[in-house]
Amino acid sequence: MSKIRLAAVAALVLVPAAASAQILQEKNISLGVAQELAQATVEACAAKNFNVTATVVDRAGLVRAVLRADRASPHTVEASRAKAYTAASARTNTTTIMENADKNPGARHLAAIEGFLLLGGGVPVKAGDEVIGAVGVGGAPGGHLDEECANAGLAKVQAKLK
Repeated sequence: MSKIRLAAVAALVLVPAAASAQILQEKNISLGVAQELAQATVEACAAKNFNVTATVVDRAGLVRAVLRADRASPHTVEASRAKAYTAASARTNTTTIMENADKNPGARHLAAIEGFLLLGGGVPVKAGDEVIGAVGVGGAPGGHLDEECANAGLAKVQAKLK
């Protein structure tokens, strides 16, 4: 009986310590910044006569904002979301992921991960060194141009990411 009582007391003592160790504090992108980023990104592409969709996701890859230019093709919505999801999940831009997959035959299996798209145009959003979301762009005539627009949009909201 005393062993059972000792085990129960030990469990009660350890439960609060284990519970408090599981609380995380994480930064995440706000709706306002996500909307501004999507707008600035679409405008950056429009200045180059590219009709795109920009999707901004939070740190978990969930959509916060989507903005599709008037003449952007319908497929750009899903492409931009997948690029943003990929960048947020991998915590790096999709051009780098694509290039690494081309160099490493084992990495080509990344494309089999549901929701991943290994094309340029997905860029993580950071507050300091912490990834708080990502922006994905689809519709410019090349992933490198999608990425340029994403970076231009990020530059416009950079002051709000501190």
